Parts: sequence; C-alpha cells; structure tokens
Amino acid sequence: MSQFNDKVAPKDFAKMPPEYRDLLVRLLTIQADCEIGGPHIYVDHWTLRAPTVDDQWRVARIASEEIDHCRKMLRLLNLVDVDRSDILERPRSKREVDAFKEDMPTWADFAAFGFLIDKVGQYQLEEMVGSTFAAIDDTLPIILREEKGHVAYGEQQLQKLIESGTAGKEQAQAAISKWYGIGLDMFGKSGSSRTERYLEWGLKRRTNEEARRQYIAEMEPKIAALGLVVPDRLLGRKYL
Repeated sequence: MSQFNDKVAPKDFAKMPPEYRDLLVRLLTIQADCEIGGPHIYVDHWTLRAPTVDDQWRVARIASEEIDHCRKMLRLLNLVDVDRSDILERPRSKREVDAFKEDMPTWADFAAFGFLIDKVGQYQLEEMVGSTFAAIDDTLPIILREEKGHVAYGEQQLQKLIESGTAGKEQAQAAISKWYGIGLDMFGKSGSSRTERYLEWGLKRRTNEEARRQYIAEMEPKIAALGLVVPDRLLGRKYL
C-alpha cells in the first residue's frame, strides 16, 4: 500500500481498517503506560528525599506533569471509545517498556533518567507530530515542552554531581552507564515489521533504527561534554 496521508477525526476512527485502529490504540496505550511508569519508580523514594527543598518541589512537579501526560493519552483513547485506565494499577513488572521496571536508588539515577530516558520519551512523542490521527496534534506541544524541561533538569543535576567532586562524578558515571543502554533499547528492534506499518499509516515518522541513530548522534556528544565516558552501546542491550 502507498503511504496513508489523510487526517482521521475521532468520529471516523471506527470506519478505519482494523490494522490502523489496532496500531493507534497500541501506540497511545504504550505512551500512556510510559508516562505513568516514571512516577511509579521515583515518587515514593525521591519526592521528599531529593537533595534540597527546591529539588523536592521539582520532583513533585515533574511527576505531576508526567501524570498529566498519561491523562492526556488516556483522553485520546477515550475519544475513540477505548478505556485503558487499567494501566494506572499495573505493577511495575508488567510495564510495557523495560526502563520502567528498573529501580532508582540514587539521585544520580534520577538525574540520568531525566537526561536519557525522558529524552527517549521526547523522541517517541516527536514521532507522532503530524500524525494522521488528527487529535494528537492538539495534545503534543505542551507535552513536548515539558519533556524538554525534564531532560534539561536531569542534565543540570548531573552537572552538579560532577562538579561536587570525585564521588559525585563516579555516581553520575555509574548512572549514565546504567541508563544509556536501557534508553537505546526503548527504541525497539531494528527492522521491526510493525514499525513499517506505523510508517505506512502515518502514525510514526522514523524507523526504530533511524530514531535510535539520531538519538545516539545527539546524546553521545552531550555525555562527553559533561566529562563522562560514553558507555558501550551494546552493554546490557536486549534489542539491537
């Protein structure tokens, strides 16, 4: 089939072929699950344990924004009469993406998560810009702006740790080494046949490997600029 470029309104969703409907529901469900997955990792541990009261406020604000992003994705699903509120009660072990099954025991973990994992989240959201499902474009601008803020805060906190001395730099390096491979895996398998279908239906803009390659090209210089060693791209990887 040639690439589908029409705009689909929520009222016309039921008229679309089953493949389109299934792919859109899957895409929005995974995004909603990821948005709520982060707060499930860090809210209990870091909201009142972050280094300063300003940091505690920022953790609470980030969590609030991520929950709102989940809410917005669930609302998009509701527009097509799909209820996936069950993801709110999912145990961490059942999350769609492995990054949200991890622990976050150090403040460096929180910082690296924001810097690396929220950056992947930004990439995944950018995939939906200009989607053939018209309602998405009304939702994305504020979410993307807030995600960029989370990434910037994570980078700022890594910089503070690095500047604090040898111990802080070692913690930052350990966290980057842990989360970098996890972030690369979030893009999924190279050569995914499902991704090709997303592209054909105008629900994504890049293949998994294209998005991952662009992420690597953007983030590895930033890791090096922090004075940290860029981790081995294959370390701990599950999806190549």
